[in-house]
Amino acid sequence: MDTPPEEDFDRLARLASRLFHVPIVLVSLLERDRQFFKTHVGIDVCETSREVSFCAHAIVGDDIFLVPDATKDPRFSSNPLVIGPPFIRFYAGQPLASPTGEKLGTVCLIDTQPRGIFTAEDRKNLTDLAALVMDRMEIRRLEYVRSASQARFENIAATSPDAIICSDSEGLITFWNKSAERLFGYSAKEVLGRSSGVIVPASWRRIYESERDHLRKGEQMELANQTIELSGLRKDGSEFPAEFSLSTWKEGNTTSVGAIVRDITERRQNEERLFRLAAIDALTDLPNRAAWRAQLEQTMAAEQPATVLLIDLDGFKEVNDTLGHSAGDSVLRDVASRLTSVCEMATMAARLGGDEFVALMPGNDLWQATAIADELVRSLSQPYEFVGQNCDVGVSVGVALGPQHGKHPEELLSAADLALYRAKATGKGRYELFEPKLRERAVARREFERELRLAFENGEFELFYQPQISTGDRRLTGAEALIRWNHPERGLLTPVSFITVLSQKPSAAAIGDWILRTACRQASDWRKVIPDFRIGVNLFEAQFRSGRLLTAVRETMEENDLPAEAIELEIVENILLHDDSGPLKVLQELRKLGVGLAFDDYGTGFASLSLLKRYPVSRLKIDRSFVRDVNSDPEDAAVVNAILYLGRSFGLDVIAEGVETEAQLDFLRKNRCQEAQGYLFGKPVPAREFENKFILETITAF
Repeated sequence: MDTPPEEDFDRLARLASRLFHVPIVLVSLLERDRQFFKTHVGIDVCETSREVSFCAHAIVGDDIFLVPDATKDPRFSSNPLVIGPPFIRFYAGQPLASPTGEKLGTVCLIDTQPRGIFTAEDRKNLTDLAALVMDRMEIRRLEYVRSASQARFENIAATSPDAIICSDSEGLITFWNKSAERLFGYSAKEVLGRSSGVIVPASWRRIYESERDHLRKGEQMELANQTIELSGLRKDGSEFPAEFSLSTWKEGNTTSVGAIVRDITERRQNEERLFRLAAIDALTDLPNRAAWRAQLEQTMAAEQPATVLLIDLDGFKEVNDTLGHSAGDSVLRDVASRLTSVCEMATMAARLGGDEFVALMPGNDLWQATAIADELVRSLSQPYEFVGQNCDVGVSVGVALGPQHGKHPEELLSAADLALYRAKATGKGRYELFEPKLRERAVARREFERELRLAFENGEFELFYQPQISTGDRRLTGAEALIRWNHPERGLLTPVSFITVLSQKPSAAAIGDWILRTACRQASDWRKVIPDFRIGVNLFEAQFRSGRLLTAVRETMEENDLPAEAIELEIVENILLHDDSGPLKVLQELRKLGVGLAFDDYGTGFASLSLLKRYPVSRLKIDRSFVRDVNSDPEDAAVVNAILYLGRSFGLDVIAEGVETEAQLDFLRKNRCQEAQGYLFGKPVPAREFENKFILETITAF
């Protein structure tokens, strides 16, 4: 619509005028309210209203629309184009339809004289004429589309950040955009018409030649319609990583090739950075745990003999605590350096995290493995220096050989871990080689821990009670509650066989709370008979960490109507030695309540004396190891007397444990020890037996 005249269409109109002997020929294109004449012979107007258009009638049909005499046709007799210029009497119009069927307009023949005859030959000629007009329209459309596409392509190519390169089937460059100039260093003038091989480095020249041979033979390129990563070659001879997206299309009988080329140098750098983050320890530049796992799995999958050396630093925490984390980081970097120096033949040396390192050595020769382990202990134990200060750090090493100590990665690493655990447990600063019995013990320990976890859930724990006696008149003053485990297979177990493991379990706080509540409930009953009866309860360290100890004591006192002085909580030195104000605050609050605090196993620790000043304890418990030989060993007697003196000096009560003989009791009585407990007075027994033997006996005595 509204395009200027074109000679191709005008020539067809003049031909039709001569062929059909009519004065007027039109090629009309219709819009909603008008018709536009693409070409017109015999009239000067370029358009008319659709309302008066004969073509508006012709376009609704598929065949030629014929009006022999318009003045006699009621549809047109009053039409302005009939009763006025150009005084149409005869009209013949053939609809113009696109290849997809849309009706666009008509080719129409107009005469100012009526015609009664329009022969079959005339119809065929008009139909052919319409076909010629549509052919020309389609050619014009394709030219326009091609021109628009080319303009669009060139505009896109001009602003594209990627290089866009086109070449023919011979590999000669036909298009080269600005980004290609920037990327490769050639101007368009330099490369147009040259072989596209100028951007192909030697590394994939053979691939390029093979693809060009395919094109010469009229075959499809193997890499067509794909995106691949290859190197690009710049004008200065340098190469860079690039992403090539290749496509082909037909132009006549030849095939053209297009390539979009993107410089992926930055992407590669980012990928390498991400790889380092994922696989390299940032502090030491050693491979990290993930990379180590992958390497171990690869080695074991290939069934290659290997040695795992698992390394843990001894005393590293003290470096961080005393000199700061900067010193710790410096030590870790030095450890990494020494490790790689000693294990220069390693398949991989890595940092697993914290102060734990590992080396994977090829081969499983026992002599070589122990020699390297020994050298690691010697080298890594040498002093480290940080800003002029020496840092003394030891090292323990666990050694495992594959496949004899493990055929799978987890199994071999577990073997090394068990050997390391043994090295640390037997003195540190040494290496240990894995032995099968270590795994057997670990399996047994895990099973024991599982049973211990289920014991609380299944109600297998029970409290026994050991009497505490006044040394002066052997009067019952209280009892210590002691846990026992009614194991379903091993029978009754004393704390020595399980308490250390139990205290380290997550359930320790809950079990400690159960002991407290159970013992206090029992003591509440016994105080009805012995009003000043006192119950002693041992605490777990986990109860301090839980944050509920103070609340649990208050609740227990309220539930059982117990006064604070009826409860004595027993603590051991390791709970107090941590540089943590938490336990101190809790103990101070408990003493404000009036609850007794007994220092258990007193005299066995190295910091006991200093702790008396800081912690608000109310009673000292002399350990049984000093009481046992108090009558025969002057040193033990001196220790007991010293503790008694400390108690009197600090205003603390004192009770001696492990009293088994009358001679021991006499010694304690003469040296003014107020209370005692031990087998001389009674072994720990269940609540019912304790009640029958000690509580009811008190009633009988009355």
